[in-house]
Amino acid sequence: MPETTATPAPLLLVDGFNLLWAGTFGFPAPIHSRDKTRELTGLFAFFALLRATIRDDLDVAQPEVLVVFDGEHGSADRVATDQEYKANREATSDALKPLQFLAPVKEGLAAFGIRWVELDDAEADDVIATLATQAAASRPVLIMSRDMDFYQLLDDRVRILNRSRKSSQRIITADEVLARYGVTPAQWPAFRALTGDKSDNIPGIRGIGPKVAATLLRDGMRLRDLPGSERLTGAKGTAIITAWADVLRWEAMITVRRDLAVPVALSGQASLQLPKPADVVEKLGLW
Repeated sequence: MPETTATPAPLLLVDGFNLLWAGTFGFPAPIHSRDKTRELTGLFAFFALLRATIRDDLDVAQPEVLVVFDGEHGSADRVATDQEYKANREATSDALKPLQFLAPVKEGLAAFGIRWVELDDAEADDVIATLATQAAASRPVLIMSRDMDFYQLLDDRVRILNRSRKSSQRIITADEVLARYGVTPAQWPAFRALTGDKSDNIPGIRGIGPKVAATLLRDGMRLRDLPGSERLTGAKGTAIITAWADVLRWEAMITVRRDLAVPVALSGQASLQLPKPADVVEKLGLW
């Protein structure tokens, strides 16, 4: 008899630092060890939010889960392109508080069979983009993150899950981006280069808001074709032309890479279900 190949499980790619920051600073109440000597909020919240997402928010079968973390030197290439890239992010002890939970989060993931990956010289965005592009050829992909840079990856096989939104609106599709912003996912880097991205310290062009940018990019216009399109008129057009080299650089910085060599072989098998977050903390001996 001919061999049959099982359909691979849907893939859930988790933006690890994005979830860790959201859990540390956005959880409803602080969590401490029983003797009150250790704060455990970020660790507890990470697993609580991930477990709840898999249990409540997916519209696919039990997925294969992979958590992706930013490498220590992951942003070096983009910083070399523009010294202002992410320069607005605070580096105080309070702002970096989630990092204290990073090691136990990784240990907890490994203890319960959830794989994670971190490339020292790559941002999670590029690793996730690479894996999503590869996996989408054979199965649906969900990216768990609040980072809008992932909008450029959306298509009929790749969607985004943003748990900060209302429960009925947490899954974001390519159609939603087009309806809400007036641009296609492929145009997202150009759209953000024109309008700016505060989270990455990309200023955009003063006076160019979402509506103006969408109008300039209508009908699938590519950014590099704007100067010859006769659309750059008036003061706003002049502002874009004046800053043209910056705009092209910003678009390149926002564009995620999809061609990294990621040393992880996806199994196609559904991951084990996560236990209650309290059980993870117990397993790690941190209560």
